[in-house]
Amino acid sequence: MSEVILVIGASGQIGTELVVKLREMYGTANVVASDIQIPSYDVMEGGPFELLDILNKRQIHKAIEKHKVTQIYLLAALLSATAEHHPKAAWELNITGLLNILSICTKQNIKKLFWPSSIAVFGPNTPKENAPQMTIMDPNTVYGISKQAGERWCEYYHRHHGIDCRSIRYPGLIGHKAHPGGGTTDYAVHIFIEALKNKSYNCFLDKDATLPMMYMPDAIDATIKLMESESSKINIRSSYNVSGMSFSPSELAAEIQKHIKRFKCTYSPDSRQQLATSWPRSIDDSVAREAWGWKPSFNLQQMTADMLSNLKYHL
Repeated sequence: MSEVILVIGASGQIGTELVVKLREMYGTANVVASDIQIPSYDVMEGGPFELLDILNKRQIHKAIEKHKVTQIYLLAALLSATAEHHPKAAWELNITGLLNILSICTKQNIKKLFWPSSIAVFGPNTPKENAPQMTIMDPNTVYGISKQAGERWCEYYHRHHGIDCRSIRYPGLIGHKAHPGGGTTDYAVHIFIEALKNKSYNCFLDKDATLPMMYMPDAIDATIKLMESESSKINIRSSYNVSGMSFSPSELAAEIQKHIKRFKCTYSPDSRQQLATSWPRSIDDSVAREAWGWKPSFNLQQMTADMLSNLKYHL
């Protein structure tokens, strides 16, 4: 029996690229994209699409039955900065949405689920350097609290209902194919666009705010590698630490200046700086490397050159 995958939240920063890659692997007819809004042309026209609200269980039931879905990637969420302005909506989408899907998995015999967590599960008392897989997690943001709760729910449903839940704690993600969705690390996408357009950027984080980051091709590779791994290799059912690189806004700006000599970056930290301060500066992802062979391909220099090359084409 062939796998049929439903991607919920397909028009977001991750979903836009993940759907295309999954369709290359499984065939266009076997990857159903879905979202509450119309996605990009590539996602919309590249295969089946369903307009779905994650909070509407009946809609999701019908879509699963219609397409005979066997796996779900649940990507729909309100991200860190946006969630702070809409805490109740963020909790409803991030947790009620996840519980809806976990419940559906038990009733419709869907055994494999991917759900993304985040470095936002860490907090002020988490070690700042090389935050371990198992460590203090005291998130002080709505987004982080919802992701920590989600990790526990995934673990619970695996233990009590046999759902093959798999998850990654994404660091800040950088990509050129979709607009970022309201995260604290979004500066690392905006800075490239403004560098090419205006040769200047006013960053909303402090120049020395070092955070764990990852280029989107690595994020997609990690996600698929985790989902393709044998179940026996998955020894963490909450969420795996993964990381690509760590850098500060000033270090990224200096790298961009190697390509765009006139580029200038200024700094006006706002409320998002408080969120960034509560997170680790770097992540220990040795458990993921040992368990299922995770390894990033891009460093800061390679990512910067690739982003500028691709954005020049798009812009």
